[in-house]
Amino acid sequence: MTDTVALARRFFDAIEAGDVAAVADCYADHAVIWHNTDGIETSKADNLKVLGLFVKHLPGRRYEDRRTHAIPGGFVQQHRLTRPRPDGTTAEVTACIVCQVEDGKITRLDEYFDQAAIDAYAR
Repeated sequence: MTDTVALARRFFDAIEAGDVAAVADCYADHAVIWHNTDGIETSKADNLKVLGLFVKHLPGRRYEDRRTHAIPGGFVQQHRLTRPRPDGTTAEVTACIVCQVEDGKITRLDEYFDQAAIDAYAR
């Protein structure tokens, strides 16, 4: 279970750092990523494309108040994703991530968040 929590830390630290290659290394090649806002399952490759744009256009992101719990076959993490805005305010999204893990790689990631908060975060 400790390895699973370490994987979660590596994964979210890599996103914070904008290291898309390190994120890719945390995923199994056949990983599936799903978001509650559209209900569509996407591939590792599609997720990494979106993530590349995300880290390029929204710098300074931080995962705060991480609460990570190992569960049988994976982990659950709740957190606040924050980033500074040019006007001095902070954009924030609260999310819950549920991941299935096999052989030290994320095979499925289900992300739960409020779309309106994501829209405000990106402004």
